[in-house]
Amino acid sequence: MSAVITLVVAVFGVMGTLLAPLLAQRAQAQVSKDDFERQQLAAQTQWDREQRQANLAQRRACYVATNAAYRRYRVEIMKFLWCSHQGGVTEQDRDVLEQARQAHHAAFAEAQMVASRAVLEQLDVVTQALSEAYRKTQCLHEGNPDPNGSFDEIRDYLKWLWERWEEMRSVMRVDLGIESSVDD
Repeated sequence: MSAVITLVVAVFGVMGTLLAPLLAQRAQAQVSKDDFERQQLAAQTQWDREQRQANLAQRRACYVATNAAYRRYRVEIMKFLWCSHQGGVTEQDRDVLEQARQAHHAAFAEAQMVASRAVLEQLDVVTQALSEAYRKTQCLHEGNPDPNGSFDEIRDYLKWLWERWEEMRSVMRVDLGIESSVDD
């Protein structure tokens, strides 16, 4: 009996000695696998964070450029309207307005690729209003004004447009995660 016990103990000892490297290797493989998965998760999390920051920076730059282009276009329409009202539109006035209009179109095209749906909705409203103001101003200048296209009515329309502008800017700020302030 003690020989059997000795033999069983010896067999288990030899098996333990033979299996120990295999079990250690398997445990090490599991640890390596878990470590690799943690590293992959950390790398994916970092990549996601960098992508969100890059997207935010891209949207911010686009919104700044869009806001500037829209503002310039509105100002140039107002200047052209005033010059037309005073009877002194020059070729340079026409060129400056056209440049502002083209810059506006380029900024809007970029925003269509980058902006959120909420911002695009606001940009559409302001773009349509700017286009209408441009059209009315050109009709007035050419001596063929709309029924509601007098100098004062167009000027009032451009003032109304400023209110839409403030709303557009507020939606942009919210989209960028900037709380809209009372001063906006």
